Amino acid sequence: MSDHPRSLADQTTAELGGRTSVLARQQADHVELDRLLHELGRTAPDAQGLVLRRIYRLVFPHAFAEESVLWPVLRRVLPDGEELTLQVEQEHQEVNELVTRLERLDPADPERRTVLDRLTDVLREDVRDEEDLLLPRLQARVQPARLRRLGVAWEVVRRVAPTRAHPVVARRPPGNVLAALPLSVVDRARDRTDAALQRGTRPERPGLVHLSRALTALAHRLEHLPPFRSGEDPSTARA
Repeated sequence: MSDHPRSLADQTTAELGGRTSVLARQQADHVELDRLLHELGRTAPDAQGLVLRRIYRLVFPHAFAEESVLWPVLRRVLPDGEELTLQVEQEHQEVNELVTRLERLDPADPERRTVLDRLTDVLREDVRDEEDLLLPRLQARVQPARLRRLGVAWEVVRRVAPTRAHPVVARRPPGNVLAALPLSVVDRARDRTDAALQRGTRPERPGLVHLSRALTALAHRLEHLPPFRSGEDPSTARA
């Protein structure tokens, strides 16, 4: 077996185990992320909110499903799985921190460009680490049939995962698994509320602003519940 397995980017869907394989599902998300990042770069700062929300709705459920379904398998089947998955978890944590910081900045704030550039860089680094290193190693150890079963589990988790940054929640089970449902419900309500706000001035706009703030505050309170922080590695923990 080669010590340097082929990147997922160099393989066909059939080689990845078919379209339902977790590898093919991961790669499809990576392709969509690359498209969205290019779109973000072409969008004026005061109009980036919609593109960023689409990125968040892709990135956070994707990462949550990895951390809940894939990385535990990698830690079991690879002798260096702990080290490899921790590196990616640290990247995921930085993404959460950067998005939380970005959401507090006005579009005209000069700091925003620096934070946005770093976020884009970390997201691209994460894709390369996964496609070139982690997932090919998983592919080398796991049969295609199991990759397809993992793909089903990954997709199920992704569909019910939180869609916003939660830097306080554990990057590992059991904390992240326990947090999934309550945070997902709140996040998706925030998504709908913020989308309604962005559609323009409406009679209920003050009420929507109040609701958005209340949901954000609720999400932050939920994050700090002790069960949702259990299982965290110290290097990705946030006080």
